[in-house]
Amino acid sequence: MRAAKGEGTGEGGAAAGAQRPMAASAQAAAAPLTAEQAKAVLADVIKAFGAPENAQRMEEARDNACNDMGKMLQFLLPVATQIQQDVIKAYGFSSDGEGVLKFARLIKSYESQDPEIAGMSGKLKAMFLPPMTLPPHGAGTGGVATS
Repeated sequence: MRAAKGEGTGEGGAAAGAQRPMAASAQAAAAPLTAEQAKAVLADVIKAFGAPENAQRMEEARDNACNDMGKMLQFLLPVATQIQQDVIKAYGFSSDGEGVLKFARLIKSYESQDPEIAGMSGKLKAMFLPPMTLPPHGAGTGGVATS
């Protein structure tokens, strides 16, 4: 059985972390980014999704998912997460799921302050989340009376 990229690094992870506390604290200190830095990382992540090899991986995952939400989580989300991990680790985020979550929280915190970040974030989400169709909200009550 072949370990995927990044797997197997958990062995002795606590001991390795204890031996190099500065590396862990440097990572934690490097992750909080300014809005401008967050834009740069976001742009790099979006660019990575457009790279031919990643676009092909995403397309294959979409094909396997067949527009089924459960299968999207099973096939598409891990590929999207890996693509993001490969980019954000260069900016001080850990190269695991936790790093992606921290990155997402950081971007979310800037969305309300910066419309450009909000737009870029929406574009990124659209690359790997299926379009959500919401049921009509009060259809027929919010418009002009037709009778």
